Amino acid sequence: MNDRDLMENLLLLEKGVCDLFMHGTIESVGSDVHQAFSSSLNSSLNMQSQIYDKMMARGWYTVENADQNQLNSLKMKFSQQN
Repeated sequence: MNDRDLMENLLLLEKGVCDLFMHGTIESVGSDVHQAFSSSLNSSLNMQSQIYDKMMARGWYTVENADQNQLNSLKMKFSQQN
């Protein structure tokens, strides 16, 4: 396993952790529990962002710009459903 594979796995794991903490925050009953989940979620989001930034800097995570025609088509599709 190379460094890129390790970073991709870390990013996927961190995204999963964020998802779990988000649901914990939403579903928590007491304010102490809510605060604990919320704080953990923020820490995990920061970690995810740092991993993403490091991968972007190495060219391992690229993002393509959306085609304007595709965006316009989606806008029309969803505006017609309302």
